[in-house]
Amino acid sequence: MRSASVTRKTAETSILVEINLDGSGVYDNQTGVGFFDHMLDQLSRHSLIDFTIRAEGDYHIDDHHTVEDTGIALGQALVQALGDKKGIRRYGECHLAMDDAQVRCALDLSARPFLICNLDVPTQKIGTFDTELVREFFQALSTHGGITLHIDKLHGFNSHHIVEAAFKAVARALRHAVETDPRKADAIPSTKGAL
Repeated sequence: MRSASVTRKTAETSILVEINLDGSGVYDNQTGVGFFDHMLDQLSRHSLIDFTIRAEGDYHIDDHHTVEDTGIALGQALVQALGDKKGIRRYGECHLAMDDAQVRCALDLSARPFLICNLDVPTQKIGTFDTELVREFFQALSTHGGITLHIDKLHGFNSHHIVEAAFKAVARALRHAVETDPRKADAIPSTKGAL
């Protein structure tokens, strides 16, 4: 089973993340941040990775620590579930359209974290959610998941559509990257012999 469970407790947050890479996109996400839960649901559904996420945070301050620490724990869970990465495709990409928004994602499960995030979200809020937290989440996911992650908005003027398209594009790219390559199911996808 390519699955993992990660618990992260700090003075600011308490996070539990459980994932199954070989799932069907079943999710049960409760972070206390409504829009963020909606985005995590999209990430699970479109990657076909099962997610159960529970988070409690210092909401009286803001949602920053909850969103960031969830990204950290999810990245750590991905690393744990992937193990030595034998047999995975490693790379994934997606151009995703959602109404006015088109977002492109390319990623590499390289163990070399790097984030390029060019979303240019036009509003500071989506409901009560701070849109600057989108980058914070992807930065945490990239850093702690060892992912080279590029996300670019090609078009879009509606903030909700742009952010949702980004999460869905990352999900679709991740789905491809974690899948087993039937032509090389017994090999680590690197000339180095390790990732």
